[in-house]
Amino acid sequence: MAEPFLTGGVHPACGICPSRRFPLGEFDVFERPSHDCQFNPVDGHRYTAAGVPVCVHPEKVGLPPGRYKTDGTPFTAELKLPADAAELDVYLHEVLHNAAPGVLELLIEQAAQQIPRAFPEVDSLQVLRRALN
Repeated sequence: MAEPFLTGGVHPACGICPSRRFPLGEFDVFERPSHDCQFNPVDGHRYTAAGVPVCVHPEKVGLPPGRYKTDGTPFTAELKLPADAAELDVYLHEVLHNAAPGVLELLIEQAAQQIPRAFPEVDSLQVLRRALN
């Protein structure tokens, strides 16, 4: 069986979130609770009409809303660096510390590629070290 998308108890995702039970691609993420993902009082989870588990807190799970299981939507993480190099540490600290474990590696790789292009005068390794500290 594949590893759940999130593991451990230190992430802000709800304890009952499908991201703690299923790998990325095996559940959907909705922007908020809706009639499209009814609550099941028997097990405490939300599901689509087709029975796909749904997370309704994208900001907690660190994923944008998407029908990853239902439609097979591929996940892509896109880092958007600030315009000012002075804001890099704070921005990256916030983004990286709130990223789900499965997304963290993608974001670090993007930062390592984007920082030298956007800010050639900045030591990207030092910025990432400070952001992850």
